[in-house]
Amino acid sequence: MGRYLGPVCRLCRREGLQLFLKGNRCLSPKCAVVKRKSPPGVRGKKRMAKISDYGTELREKQKVKRMYGLGEKQFFNTFVKAENKVGKTGDNLIVALEKRLDNIVFKSHFAASRFQSRQLINHGHFRVNGQKVNIPSYAIKAGDVIEARPKSKNLSIIRESLKNISRKGLPSWIEVDENEVKSKILAVPVREDIQLPANEQLIVEFYSK
Repeated sequence: MGRYLGPVCRLCRREGLQLFLKGNRCLSPKCAVVKRKSPPGVRGKKRMAKISDYGTELREKQKVKRMYGLGEKQFFNTFVKAENKVGKTGDNLIVALEKRLDNIVFKSHFAASRFQSRQLINHGHFRVNGQKVNIPSYAIKAGDVIEARPKSKNLSIIRESLKNISRKGLPSWIEVDENEVKSKILAVPVREDIQLPANEQLIVEFYSK
């Protein structure tokens, strides 16, 4: 299945919470999740509230996958790599998703959403340790420095997004220089450092069947 091209507010309504797929626009009181609590579709309001264990696990997987903007194949491949590492598979999965370059650019407030972050990276606007990287899934390491290239530092979408640092804050493991549009990874995050409304164990159980 290819990339989803439909209305992203529909995805938020399906998961029952704001996934912030539109960035700052999701803070508007007109947000679809705020206005309409029911799932999308003509039968949304009539759907039974009861859900099976499989359905609960599926929804959790879909929620995290959509939050990070990954396709099914890419998300599953990330899970397989997490499963083959030492430690808890669920923790490894969330940390691997959080270490993606597109997520770092988003969390550094250089982009309003992960989708916008991927676009900027694909177009070559960012460098890692001085080298251009146009792969959104690139995994960062402790000590890495992510910086917008000189010609990109004054892009309106980057400067506009940086205005939200004081309001939204930064993760403890990322240090940002707003003037230079530069961020440094102080440490690789652990699960406790990542504020994510998800139960990753349900994802592990979903793929274990």
